[in-house]
Amino acid sequence: MYKYLVVFEKAGNNYSAYSPDIPGCIATGSTHDKVEKNIREAIHFHIEGLVKDGLPLPESASFTEYIEA
Repeated sequence: MYKYLVVFEKAGNNYSAYSPDIPGCIATGSTHDKVEKNIREAIHFHIEGLVKDGLPLPESASFTEYIEA
């Protein structure tokens, strides 16, 4: 099992999510729970395609920090 950083953002009345380690892998949803479900499915689908095509899986290299300003 792999772990990837996912960034969640509030976008008006909806939510969006993406993983910086998996370019192009994004999801949206009307609630945080829905976008979380959708990004999990998107990541799974993306990785499944990479495996099927014999391509390497992306390495998890991103991280987050809060910075006081």
